[in-house]
This record gives sequence, C-alpha cells and structure tokens, in this order.
Amino acid sequence: MLRIDDLSFSIEGRPLFEGAAVSIPTGHKIGLVGRNGTGKTTLFRLIRGELAMEGGAITLPTRARIGGVAQEVPSSGTSLLDTVLEADTERASLMAEAETATDPARISAIQTRLADIDAWSAEGRASAILKGLGFDAAAQLRPCSDFSGGWRMRVALAGVLFAQPDLLLLDEPTNYLDLEGALWLESYLAKYPHTVIIISHDRGLLNRAVDHILHLEDRKLTLYAGGYDNFARARAEQRAVLAAEAQKVAVRRAHMQKFVDRFRAQATKAKQAQSRLKMLEKLTPITPPAEAARHVFTFPAPEELSPPILRLEGVSVGYGGPPVLRGLDLRIDQDARIALLGRNGEGKSTLSKLLAEKLKGNGEITRANKLRVGYFAQHQVDELELDETPLQHLQRARPGEAPPRLRARLAGFGLMADQAETIVSRLSGGQKARLSLLLATLDAPHMLILDEPTNHLDIESREALVEALTAYSGAVVLVSHDMHLLSLVADRLWLVSGGHVTPYDGDLESYRAFLLSSEGKPAREKANAKAAPKPKRASRDEIAALRSELRKCEARIEKLEEMRDRLAKKLADPELYEDTRTGDLRVWQGKYTEVMEALDRAEAMWMAAQEALDSAQAGAA
Repeated sequence: MLRIDDLSFSIEGRPLFEGAAVSIPTGHKIGLVGRNGTGKTTLFRLIRGELAMEGGAITLPTRARIGGVAQEVPSSGTSLLDTVLEADTERASLMAEAETATDPARISAIQTRLADIDAWSAEGRASAILKGLGFDAAAQLRPCSDFSGGWRMRVALAGVLFAQPDLLLLDEPTNYLDLEGALWLESYLAKYPHTVIIISHDRGLLNRAVDHILHLEDRKLTLYAGGYDNFARARAEQRAVLAAEAQKVAVRRAHMQKFVDRFRAQATKAKQAQSRLKMLEKLTPITPPAEAARHVFTFPAPEELSPPILRLEGVSVGYGGPPVLRGLDLRIDQDARIALLGRNGEGKSTLSKLLAEKLKGNGEITRANKLRVGYFAQHQVDELELDETPLQHLQRARPGEAPPRLRARLAGFGLMADQAETIVSRLSGGQKARLSLLLATLDAPHMLILDEPTNHLDIESREALVEALTAYSGAVVLVSHDMHLLSLVADRLWLVSGGHVTPYDGDLESYRAFLLSSEGKPAREKANAKAAPKPKRASRDEIAALRSELRKCEARIEKLEEMRDRLAKKLADPELYEDTRTGDLRVWQGKYTEVMEALDRAEAMWMAAQEALDSAQAGAA
C-alpha cells in the first residue's frame, strides 16, 4: 500500500501540498488529475524521493520497486529489443553473472531466481510490448540511434513496462503514442499486475484503464472510485451542494451582522448584540470550490464554397521513392468531419500533408477556388520562436493589425494579457499548442487539418476544442490518439492502410476491438473483414422516419436539460439544507442523479439516431 500522510511541500514559496493525505491499496490503477500547475508531476518526484518533503511522510512496502519513463533513451548502437531487456536490471545482472559464476551453490541460486522471474520468456514478452507500441520485428533489431527522440520515448516506455515495477508512475504517456499505441497501452495497463498511477488528460484512458481517480485540488488529495466520468459527476454534485451551503451560511452571516450593527450601541440590546457577534465569529464562511477557468477556442468562420472543396482522382504521393499512398480517389466537402485511422507508418501524416499542400502528389487534384487550408501538426509547436512572445508572433503574421485586435485574437484562444507578453520558452505546453492552433486558423480556413492537436492540452481545453470544432463551419480532418475527441467530432472514418485510403464502415468501438484483437493479417485485410456490410439504399420515407426520430431525441435532450437546470436551482436553495429537511435533500439529490443518467442515455440515443440518418443518406446519395 502507498500511504501519503500530512504531506507539505512548496516551490519558491508557493505551497503545492498542505496536509495532503491518501492511501492507495496495492494493485489499484489510479488516474491522477488536477489543473495544470497544481503539482501532479511534483508528487511523482516526491514519491520517487527526488525532492525532499517539508513535512509528512510517504511510505511504501519494503523493497517495493518504483518505475517511470526516463526523459529519453540514449541514442546508442544497442538494438531496441536489447535496450528493453536491459531495463529489467535484476535479470540482466543475473544473466551476466551466470556467464562467469563457478561456485555450484551460487549457480544453482542464480538459475532458481531466473526461473522465478520467468527470465527465459523475457525476449518474447519484450518483443510483444515493443510490437504493441508500434515496432515490428525488423525494427526491434535496429539500433536506438536509427530512431528519433519521439520513437525512443516509446522504447523507454516499453522498458519500464517490461521491468514491471511494483509502483508504476506514468506522466502523460500517450503524448508520444498514436491511436493504436494508446489503445494497446489502455489494455495493457488494465491487466498490469501491480499498482499504477498515471497522469493523463486522455478521458478515454481515464475511463477504461483506471479504477480510481486521485484528484489534486487546493493542495489536498482526494480519491474517488471509478473512472473519470464518475468522478466528473461526483464533482458536479459536490459543487452544487457546497455552493448551496455557502449561500445559506452567507445569508445567516448577513442577518447576524445586520442585527449587531443595528443594536450594538443600545444598552438594552448590548448583550444580545455581543452574543450574536460571538456566533458570527464562529460561523466560518464556506468557500465553494472554484470553477475551472473557462478554456476557449474561437475559430473564425470561412465563407461558403461550392462542393466539393477538394477532390483527388488517381493520386499517388511519397517522398521521392516508391509512393507511400497510391490510387487515392477522395472527395471532401466543406461540412466534412473526417478521422484518419490506421497503424503508425501507414501514411496518415503523409495524407495530411498532401491535403495541406505540404507535399505534392501525382494525379488529378482539384481544389475549389479561394480554398484556404489550416494545418496543425505537433512538430509546429516545437518550431515556434522561443525568444518571442505570442503577440510578436501575431504581429509578424498580421503586420497591419493594431495590437488591441491581436490581443483579442489571443484571448479568443485562452491566451490572456499575461501570456501575450510572455516569451514562448516560458509558456506551458498547452499554451504553446494554443498559439500554434491560433496561427493555423488565422486566415479563416475552409478546411482544418489537425494532426494530434490534443497533446499537452488538459481535459478542460480538450472539451473546449470539441466545442469549437463542432461550431466551426469548415471541413475537419483529424489524426488523434484521443478516442473521446474523435467520437465527438468525426462523422466519417477513413482507413489508411496498405498504401490505400478507404472508408471504414464500422464505428470507433469496432475499430478499437479490431486493433486489440488483431495479429498476423495485414491491417487493411483485417479491417475490411471487420467492417460492417454496406447499408442498403434507403427510401425517402425511411429517411423521413429517421429524421423524425432524430428530432424526438433532440426534444428529449432539451426536456431533460430543463429538468436538470430546475433541479440544480432547487439544490441551490439554502432552506433545503436545514437539519429538519435532510430527507428532502436526499430525495432531490437522487432525482438529480437520475436526470443526469437519463441525459447520458438520451445523448447516446441521439448519437445513434444521427449515425443511422447519416448512413441512410450516404446510401441514398
């Protein structure tokens, strides 16, 4: 069991922990969440003993091994497979000693221990982990120096997973994984035999791979059972209750203060006033939990173009050698919402660059007149000028605009006055990503191509990005490992595999199941085998019926949202929290929970109805 007792720690005089305490039973899978800057990574460093606590204690079972991902695997001549095998230092040490040991008793002890730790299957286990993270058999035999820093980070992750420490600490591991790697990691962590604590802003991972959420807020730690969605619902209910209690106490304090101010000077009322004054001192104001800062993205609206805005016929594209993609026959309209699926290295980024005119292709490519394309890729964040401020970046891109207008643009992406004048090197990863997104959308593009846009964005920012993309009137092409983002934004799936791009007729859940169960066959062959059959051509009456069902779902959601708002207002009534009405409070809280669950179901029904209508319309086209 990991125990944190009365933990206190500050950085440069700013307290991050004050009396924080939590107990985490052995074998639990924990998602550590909290706003950026609250101290999540610092907590990991305290657990590992890299920082000295100011007060309190952190205790682990005797001889428990703590593991985490190193900053980067060195660029060495050692193969990927051997690098991962060396991560299990006990096995590596015993294997080396077995080569030179001469004492029979010691040889026996070494062989017994090697058998205990299943050393002879180590290569197979290491190879399976590397394969799950995107390295095929040939790549596993290549030296680390052949790979970029991002790929070597995957090797570092493979190494710590292979070593299987008793306490596994992972800090945003999916930031350097693609969708396939992220889904594999989810599955692996769910079955990991020891304790895991993972810092992540990936809502899907926090719902599927962990069984508890550890929330860091106001320098305290609170453990919640269940995944992130359960945590979010519990927090919403707590906020409603605490806000109502705070209002109740504020009303009582105001009433007492008014009595004291009115009668303090009157001799006949002096004792009563003094008594009320003492009561007032004891009645501590309640501060409701601070709402998360509103994160925003504001994408400018482009003018409407005639469809299609982009068409590819018989197009191939590559990097000078054999084409990476060939025979592309694709059409994109301005209302398209497309997610690109496919294993790493199949060509998703190549297709994105082709669509963004970063690569030239062979074949017939027809673009609408005046078509503007916005392109965001993770590497662009690293290409920002580190010694310039966000305001200076915009001044260079828009030299004719006045500073107030440029500041308003920055504020539209959550970069307020302080960040506007801060040099990029001192901004957080999320703030840099916001600046890059702003630069990508500055010209009000008709098509927005986003390659892993959520890296470094916290959960609130990811939700804001979903809202902005939903409201955006241009086409969207997405490459992301964030299943939650893809499920809320994309309405069409394209599979990039085997040098081709084809529509994927299943949904994201079927694609996830296919990835987790696939082995052996080429990805394109297996994906097509898993895809649902083409829908039959729908009649006008069938489409009309589907539209009617969709309207009913929308009306149901609207009605439930009204009920939710009324119940939230009721829960904010101070009188509800009088001691004599505790039974009523439980009733209203139960009704609120029921409505929220019904709203979840109604939204799921709406999504299903929308998908059915889209499928029918596609078949009738």
